[in-house]
Amino acid sequence: MLAIAGGKGGCGKTTTAIGLAHAMARNGDTPLVADADIEMPDVHVVADVPTEPGLRAIARGQSLETATHRTRLDGVSAAPAAGIDETDLPSALTRLRGWPGHAIVDCPAGAARDAAVPLRVADRTLLVTTQTRQCVLDTVKTAAMARSLGAPPIGVVFVCARGAPESPGAPFAARSAFECPLLGRVPPGPARPLTAGIVRSAYDRVAKKINKRNI
Repeated sequence: MLAIAGGKGGCGKTTTAIGLAHAMARNGDTPLVADADIEMPDVHVVADVPTEPGLRAIARGQSLETATHRTRLDGVSAAPAAGIDETDLPSALTRLRGWPGHAIVDCPAGAARDAAVPLRVADRTLLVTTQTRQCVLDTVKTAAMARSLGAPPIGVVFVCARGAPESPGAPFAARSAFECPLLGRVPPGPARPLTAGIVRSAYDRVAKKINKRNI
């Protein structure tokens, strides 16, 4: 199970979770994206699926097949967070281990208690950050928490905002600040970034690197 985590809201976590899942699907996988952000759920919006059923139904014993939604992205399914609470979330996420493909979990931003819940269940973490100094600093805290909870970072993805300059020092920053490799830069895209070929190609490259690590 791969957690998608970052230091700040709006850094591109949900887009990365779904973009990575779509890239894996193009490579023959059948990934599931689960929304563990109870306070600010967004997977159902980006994936364009109903809010229910989802993780609450899974926690109550409904089958993974009937409690998830097939998205318009071929091969990608989604499990929205609507109605789930922090008490039931761990059991719902644990059941996702029965999913036949990759289970990708979109985590709450930051390093607070709500972000810790999915990280305790996940195997590894993919960090997502913009290249702003504050977002990087906050994501460093998230990386430390992921390690302490047994889901060490596999790498980091830098999401570039439109108009923001690319940082030539990003690979060094990834190794020194996050203690993990840079797996990719996602270039600026349109309002719906996953419709852009350059954005999809960026996630294709990230997916290939993750697959090489057998995650």
